[in-house]
Amino acid sequence: QVQLVESGGGLVQAGGSLRLSCAASGVDFDRYAIAWFRQAPGKEREGVSCISSIVGSTYYAESVKGRFTVSKDNAKSTFYLQMNSLKPEDTAVYYCAAGEPTTYCTGSPYGMDYWGKGTLVTISS
Repeated sequence: QVQLVESGGGLVQAGGSLRLSCAASGVDFDRYAIAWFRQAPGKEREGVSCISSIVGSTYYAESVKGRFTVSKDNAKSTFYLQMNSLKPEDTAVYYCAAGEPTTYCTGSPYGMDYWGKGTLVTISS
């Protein structure tokens, strides 16, 4: 059974940093595409970042380029989203997701087969 569990959300001031973690189990972690999405109140879910190592594909939303970095630790079956220079508009529930190794990263949830339950990130101004 595949499980993805996010952690690391919280309340920070604008300009601050947070690192989200996503612990994976039951999935061939080092091969799967991994991604972060977010959903702000009243808005649709949007892709934030993605790595698909097997097909050599990466994605960052324009709004987070230069501020957010996705990484993975295969030994710990955990992937991360380092978020710097946070802005109030980054406030959202953040979800991690995993997809088949052949998934290309486009920011779309298409191809993402497994999802965590989300962690809330709140940025105060």
